[in-house]
Amino acid sequence: MMFIKRLIVTIGFGGLIFFNQSIQADNMIIARTSQTFPEAMAELQGLIKTKGYVLSRVQRVDIGLTSSGYKTDKYRVVFYGKPSENRKLSQRYPELTAYLPLKIAIFAEDQDTILVTANPQHLSKSGDNELARVINQWEADLIDIFQQMREGH
Repeated sequence: MMFIKRLIVTIGFGGLIFFNQSIQADNMIIARTSQTFPEAMAELQGLIKTKGYVLSRVQRVDIGLTSSGYKTDKYRVVFYGKPSENRKLSQRYPELTAYLPLKIAIFAEDQDTILVTANPQHLSKSGDNELARVINQWEADLIDIFQQMREGH
């Protein structure tokens, strides 16, 4: 688990994540799957698309990790979102711009693959029903995606 803690610090997620060993902590959502990294990466991308999101990019992170002493070539951050929704939210809530598109870290650990993301609930604003609706949908989609990844569908 120490490896996960250090990787989360490396990613940063805006400094808002605090590691907790539960599967769904207040500030993050985690899933472990027995799928190989390539299988999990393909399934993750497919599940993101089935939820109506668009893959923005997949970024390799292993170069920075290697320079920090980690030995892995199977570490990526998957960026995704709904472009029109992101534009609208960025205009109405400029403080969200740093968090869009949404991100999921995926990496190999031994024979398993682990997924980690910030729970979007930390972006909520008290009393803003429109933003709460969007964030609740993001959270529900993430929980469903991560549950399906755990089950290996």
